[in-house]
Amino acid sequence: MHGDGQALVRPGSEDLPEGSVITASGRVSTAENFVEPSPADHPFSPVQLARLDEALTLTSRDTGLRFSIYLGDLGGDPTARVAELHGGLEGPGEAVLVAVSPEQRVVEVVTGAEARVRLPDRGAKLAVMSMVTSFREGDLLGGLLSGLRMLADQAGGRRRAH
Repeated sequence: MHGDGQALVRPGSEDLPEGSVITASGRVSTAENFVEPSPADHPFSPVQLARLDEALTLTSRDTGLRFSIYLGDLGGDPTARVAELHGGLEGPGEAVLVAVSPEQRVVEVVTGAEARVRLPDRGAKLAVMSMVTSFREGDLLGGLLSGLRMLADQAGGRRRAH
């Protein structure tokens, strides 16, 4: 838009798609029709998200470890991507990341050095097996919730300084 509210028309602007205009900064602005997000874009309802958030909060508070969930595509090298995501968490030594890529059929649990002392690989594998069983039955939320419970049980309660 020009200072007087008029859209600028520049040479070549007739090649723009319908609903597009070149702005004063030279940027192309295009109007698009609203598309309702699909369930694949938002797999959880607000109530389910609240349950998941509460489970993460309680699990982290009860164990003293930092639990996080990543749900989405993990790219061409899922293991490397999960390690990268875990490394980006606050306090990665005490962090536990549950990464799930349903389309790729990948479930990984990554623990930081301090978390691994309390949550050995065997315990994480059992939780993954439980989650996968729920996921196969189409219960993504239930699988995540039961996996968090199992991980928390394996890690035990918050350690207190003596």
